[in-house]
Parts: sequence; structure tokens; C-alpha cells
Amino acid sequence: MKALSLAEPKRWERIEVPEPAAPAAGDAVVRVHDVGICGTDLGGYLGKMPFFSYPRIPGHELGVEVVEVGPGVTNVKSGDRCSVEPYINCQSCYACRRGLTNCCEKHQTLGVHCDGGLRPLFTVPARKLHVSKKLKFEQLALVETLAIGCHAVDRSGLNAEESCLIIGAGPIGLATLEFAKLTGAKIIVLDVNEGRLEFCRRVMGVEHTLLPGEHLEKNLRDLTDGHLPDVVIDATGHSGSMSGAFGLITHGGRLVYVGITTDEVKFRHPIFHKPEGTLLCSRNALSRDFPRIIGLIEEGRIDTGPWITHRTRFDDLIEVFPSYTRPETGVIKAVVSLDS
Repeated sequence: MKALSLAEPKRWERIEVPEPAAPAAGDAVVRVHDVGICGTDLGGYLGKMPFFSYPRIPGHELGVEVVEVGPGVTNVKSGDRCSVEPYINCQSCYACRRGLTNCCEKHQTLGVHCDGGLRPLFTVPARKLHVSKKLKFEQLALVETLAIGCHAVDRSGLNAEESCLIIGAGPIGLATLEFAKLTGAKIIVLDVNEGRLEFCRRVMGVEHTLLPGEHLEKNLRDLTDGHLPDVVIDATGHSGSMSGAFGLITHGGRLVYVGITTDEVKFRHPIFHKPEGTLLCSRNALSRDFPRIIGLIEEGRIDTGPWITHRTRFDDLIEVFPSYTRPETGVIKAVVSLDS
């Protein structure tokens, strides 16, 4: 069975892997139909994702079909269409016992710490499968991206009376935007790429967008009745942006990092101490986020139509992939089809 592996940064390989054995108790064998490409995959390719290990079969944004289930599995059956929750947790550590399955002490993300879905078939714990009877496989492949944004907004505590600055209008920033909008808060999006900001205005319905510049603080105050945003969510993964974000919250405000960087993030303490700021990190998502998001898409409250800007076949991915790392390509979300 063919699979695609990152042997090391910037070097793909086509490899042969065995087909999965019959699933053990609690497991399911799934057939992969669609795989979303996200910033983690790009970071893994470029060697900039700190949690990525090599060699690795990427692929954690997955729309799959259940092929076979092991003994004791009752939540899914053969033929079910599912989104995969790719965060494999141990279920027994201190974090897991407190329900913090997204940051399990022995955490393994499919396609990052252990092999993922750029292969036709693989085995996954059945508890990590979330069924939809309505959604297409490519929609199911988008659920994990949306879950990252869902968890970040939940971490922020954003509400309808507040304002929120989202820094970075890539896929994770847009996922965050979807859930920030659902709160009813005033939303401002900041990005260095005018094309992405135009997408936010035209497609995502965002009224207020900004480019960075020397008048950024004044422009933010003009949009927030003279104060700064209550919540700032940085989705860039850029250390300069993340460092600068400390000075952009209002008094009593919250700063949330959903992007991740391997570089040093630094700030002058008085800037953040004076407004009694709160710093939060947002990692992965929780199991409950997946059925919630599937329901929101099924109800039409989240439109996945504009998200997928690029599609490619499994056999063509190695040649096409480097283009996804270039901003001028205009990729919002690329989806790889394993269906021939």
C-alpha cells in the first residue's frame, strides 16, 4: 500500500506500508478519502514545527470511511463517514483525568508525533471518530482545523460585549474567526497580506480589517471606542507578531496564542503588567468540539464552501506541495483526494 512520508524537512518519499491488520478491541480501520493540508504540515515540511518528528507520514485533517471495527466498538460501524479527532491521548495521566485530553502528558497527534493519513488505510481508536450522515468527506476533513479555532475562542472567554483582534488570516486565524463571529463580539482582523484581508471582508463578512503599521494602536483605538481590544488572538506563529501582541490588549484584557513558534517570544514586563493582562495558550481541541462543529456545518451556520481553494490528487502532492508554502499561491486550504 502506497503512502507519502516526510523523510526529513523538504524531502518527501513515496513508500510502501503494510495494510492494517484486523482491528483490536476499541479500534477501527478507516479508509482515507480526503486530507486537509494545514500550517502544521507546512511547518513540518519546512522544519519549523517543534513537535514534528521524522520520518513521518503526515495527515491529521481527515475525512474517512469506517471499514471495520474491533470488539466492543459501538459508536461507529462499517460504512460510517467520519471526521477524525487526531489527538491520541493516554486516558490515564493527570491531564487526561481532568478532561484536558488536548494536552495529554503522553500526547500523540496523528501525522505529527505518529503516522497520519496520507495512506489509503490505517487503524485509529474508534473513540476518536465523529460521525456525520450529511457531510462530504472534504467537509469532514475541515472539522479539525475549525476545532483549533473553536478551542482558542473558548479559551479566550470572548463574549458579545467585547472586541477581539485576530492576528493572522491564514487557516487557523480564519477558523478562529468563525467562532469569534458566533459570540457576537466586534471582530478586527490584522494581517500583512491584503489579499487575505480582502477574503475576510468579501467572503467571511468581516467589517474591520487592518494592515500593520506605525498607526496600528491608533487604528485599533478608533475601532474600540478609545480603548484597545478585550481579546487578542495571535494565529501567526511568528515570534515578532507574538511579542508585539503584548501591547495590544486593553486593561483586563486577554492574549491567546494559538499559533506556535520555535523562536523566542519576549516583551517588557510593565507593558503587560500595567493592564493586568492574562496570557493563555491554546493547544489542539477537545473531543466535544468535533460533534459541535459537525452540527454547525450540517445546520449551515458554518459554510465550508469558501475554505477549499486548492485541490490535488494523492499522486500529485509531492510535486505540488512546495507551492503551498508560498503566500503568492493564495492557498487558504488545500485538500488532497485519495479517491482515484
